[in-house]
Amino acid sequence: MEKYLFTPRVRLIFWIKYSKIALMLKVKSVKKGGVGYEIGIRGGDEILAFDNFPVVDILDYLYYDDKERFTITVRQSNGDVSTCEIEKDDDETLDLTFVSDNLEIRTCRNNCVFCFVDQMPVGMRESLYLKDDDYRQSFLCGNFVTLTNITEEDAERIIRLNLSPLYISIHTMNGELRKQMLRNRFADKTIEYVKRFAKSGITMNTQIVLVPDYNDGKELEYSAKELFALYPAVQTMAVVPVGLTKYRDGLTPLKNLDKNYAISVLTQISALNKEFKTNFIQPADEFYFKAELPVEPYAFYGSFPQIENGVGMTAKFLKELKSAVKPAVFNKRLLLVCGTSAERFIESMTKLAASYIEGLTARVMAVENEFFGKTVNCTGLLTGGDIAAAAIKYAEKHGYDYDYLVLPANTLRQGTEIFLDDMTVSQLSEKIGKEVLITDGTGKGFYDVLAGKGVKNG
Repeated sequence: MEKYLFTPRVRLIFWIKYSKIALMLKVKSVKKGGVGYEIGIRGGDEILAFDNFPVVDILDYLYYDDKERFTITVRQSNGDVSTCEIEKDDDETLDLTFVSDNLEIRTCRNNCVFCFVDQMPVGMRESLYLKDDDYRQSFLCGNFVTLTNITEEDAERIIRLNLSPLYISIHTMNGELRKQMLRNRFADKTIEYVKRFAKSGITMNTQIVLVPDYNDGKELEYSAKELFALYPAVQTMAVVPVGLTKYRDGLTPLKNLDKNYAISVLTQISALNKEFKTNFIQPADEFYFKAELPVEPYAFYGSFPQIENGVGMTAKFLKELKSAVKPAVFNKRLLLVCGTSAERFIESMTKLAASYIEGLTARVMAVENEFFGKTVNCTGLLTGGDIAAAAIKYAEKHGYDYDYLVLPANTLRQGTEIFLDDMTVSQLSEKIGKEVLITDGTGKGFYDVLAGKGVKNG
């Protein structure tokens, strides 16, 4: 490895080239013995570029640190700028940590007619009003993005760094309709980006939020066929129902989905998948709940690429539960919470689990969403206040003196015990006078809680 110090002239050219780029990665620490330490990088130095491409964020480092040959441009703490040619083994790393990953969230530039955030009540915690739309979080975390806020440089970077798979909220492949639905005059450009990414080997999973009288019917068929023409780069197309709360004053009037509509959507999707000869279109479980039909079998969902989108969760849960059940004893009475849409499914799962557990009494309580409105019927959007009120009312009405209230983890903010209305699990427990058990969302976790794993029996 040979280190090249820039001459004053080349250094000036480099400064002019990169002075417009405010971002860089400032080194926090360097592990002794790592490649970075060997070439002289130290804490306080700044990584400016890899292979002469200006550094934007930690993704640049992760991509190049995985390569065997590349160049790195560093501004040392004394101001000197130098470039080093790296040659390393595949398992070697620069072993650098940074002051910041430069992954500050990019926000949405759209004003979608169906935006859920616009339907939130005032006074909730600030993070719930954040409209994130960041292609980097799509790659890292599976967040869905519209791609209406990316630049040509972003598009080139996605291809160059192979940021794949991406999760794209396409909604429609009709450019004019997309501009209308997203209320963004540049929204049609995303369609060209998707086609370009597909040609460049970027894999994508897409979603359509289905809004009656907008992107359904013939428009849904058109979008499905246009996206399937990009298969297998576009791996799946999820269809999820529009979510409407009671806080829609002043917003675009939209229709809610009923049972007959859900049946018609599922029928249309089934016919298209038969035409495609693969399960390319994957409807959200909510459609099956609304239609009062069983979800698809486990194999339908393949590797479950849309699981975080509420697609295939039910089939996966059922398979996990059937694998987990075994004889147990738990002499307690439980009250299980769910949203109104999942009531029939959770009741059947509870009956299955309870048939293996001696001494268990378990009832299911479907909670109507008073906070957002009764049209919002999924479990994950229940609040602590609504759950508490429903549990107190249920116990009084049915004379059911249960030992534990059971909740799924998706009612809580990830990694916390806080509901959407900022009530905590301990506050809920105090309000209803009962202990609360949390399931992890899996079929096995569900069975373990019902079987009293980790809970004192008697």
